[in-house]
Amino acid sequence: MDRRRFLYTTAAAASALTAGPALAQADNDSHARLDELFKALFQEDLRLSPEGATQLGLDKGPNADLRGKLRDESVTGRAAVKASTAAQLARLKAFPRESLSPADRINYDVVVYTRESARRVQAFDFGGAAFGPSPYVVSQLTGVYQSVPDFLDTKHKITSTEDADAYLSRMAAFAVQLDDQTAQMRHDAGLGVIPPDFICDISLTQMAAMHTAPEQSLLVTSIAKRAKDKGLSDRYAADAAKIYAEKISPALERQTAEMRRFRARAGHDASLRRLKDGEAFYAAALHAATTTNLTPDEVHKLGLEQGKEIIARMDEVLKTQGLTQGTVGDRVSALYKDPQYLYPNTDAGKAACIAYGNKRLAEITPELPRAFKRLPPYRFEVRRVPPQTEAGAASAFSQGPAIDGSRPGLVYINLQDTAEWPRFALSTTVFHEGLPGHQLEGGLALSNKDLPLIRKVGGFSSYAEGWALYAEQLADELGMYKDDPVGRVGYLKAQLFRCSRCVVDTGIHHMGWSREQAIAYFVQTDGDSPGRSDREVARYTSTPGQACSYKIGHTVWTRARTRAEHTLGPRYDIKDFHEAGLSYGRVPLDILDGVIDSYIKSKSA
Repeated sequence: MDRRRFLYTTAAAASALTAGPALAQADNDSHARLDELFKALFQEDLRLSPEGATQLGLDKGPNADLRGKLRDESVTGRAAVKASTAAQLARLKAFPRESLSPADRINYDVVVYTRESARRVQAFDFGGAAFGPSPYVVSQLTGVYQSVPDFLDTKHKITSTEDADAYLSRMAAFAVQLDDQTAQMRHDAGLGVIPPDFICDISLTQMAAMHTAPEQSLLVTSIAKRAKDKGLSDRYAADAAKIYAEKISPALERQTAEMRRFRARAGHDASLRRLKDGEAFYAAALHAATTTNLTPDEVHKLGLEQGKEIIARMDEVLKTQGLTQGTVGDRVSALYKDPQYLYPNTDAGKAACIAYGNKRLAEITPELPRAFKRLPPYRFEVRRVPPQTEAGAASAFSQGPAIDGSRPGLVYINLQDTAEWPRFALSTTVFHEGLPGHQLEGGLALSNKDLPLIRKVGGFSSYAEGWALYAEQLADELGMYKDDPVGRVGYLKAQLFRCSRCVVDTGIHHMGWSREQAIAYFVQTDGDSPGRSDREVARYTSTPGQACSYKIGHTVWTRARTRAEHTLGPRYDIKDFHEAGLSYGRVPLDILDGVIDSYIKSKSA
């Protein structure tokens, strides 16, 4: 994307309002043709991702057949995705961009950007995806073995016989997916792409948790309970158990055996530099995550410099609480061990932790109209990460609602060990993953009638994670810590944590840090527990680059707001700023800067 070209087109928005009828008609015709192209591309994407269709609530009507299918993970399926990306990009490039209105050019440029970024990653003939591109098709974060059971349990609705039959069909397809990914594991191993030993160990632990008797499997108990609740035939429990025993369990055993073979060959080096195309893969992953051309050295430096500033702020707040001895990391570590902030590591303690998260979500909701003109029309809820995948799952993450509101937006907290979640650390996570973070930003996009559907469901980590980190800051500004100074420590610690992510991610993959060196940096700098630090380092090993998107995106958002405040003076309104930044959905960071510059110019006129 040429930012100067974009700024020129967005600056033309005001004059477009007074354009003559002929130009307006041309814009309308082009808008209609672009809309049809976007609909066609979206439908093509939907056909390649049945799980996505279900998650969005779009597995009905002409896509009803997708309800009983899963994504094709075979060599043929992977090739089809690559071919689709190339074909879609060619059709987009053939479209006369110059005929579009300024608003449509933004949509056009964003969709082109997504395909170009995808093609760059798909050029590598190995790997998979989780939060972003991964060099490993199966790891503690990637692979259908850990994603599909949760998907079927929480996303596949069972309200009718047709739904239950589709569930069984998907169980059979899951076994095929497992074998297809096992074949890809062998292919990747031939290229020397094998996860390090500690990633293999975590993956094997998670796989072992799935090796159960059929009647104890989540896949079987989920349909058995839900079918019974709807008064459906009791045959579904028996049929599901049969599919599990005859198809899924053997496929899972074959994949587990392959991972054991990986473990026997695995080294301990976490860095991508050990792979033949590792450095190029890291460059592509870092670009995909940040939508910038920042080098690893520049990202590393940004993390160090901003981390130093936040440590100074934390020091001031900690001193007001009488915590004056030791480094900031030492004092935060002491807070993590203070019993008054800890939940028992029991089912009851974990339920209390989740209840507190939902309480904080409810408390911030009435404060949001002070900062926003629009709020998303969806329900939101905090839940626990399913126990069977918590060993390798992220510490917290968010899943958006169904477009029609039939399923709420979900905030997941990993409670494998409640010691990692003292009460003072929970609030800022709820604000980040929930409101006014991901669920507000994503919910506004999903409910935005001016955005084409292909834009509502797409996105960029740097925009979304940058916004969510900014949302943590906004929660503080809205007074959510006015009576909770230790909670403010938790907020600042979360900001420091994202700075450290930039340092550690680039440290591992660009500078060759060891796993132990990376863990130690988190423990010493942030005061994080070794367990959480270990899981974070494992995350960056499997999904390189993505962790850098948070602080880089936050930096662009906050600098854009400062620019608007200083330029507009008394004409600045935070609601207008948020409306401008959120109205076009998720965009690359250079386009976000252009949108804000255009907003400033319109308010300055």
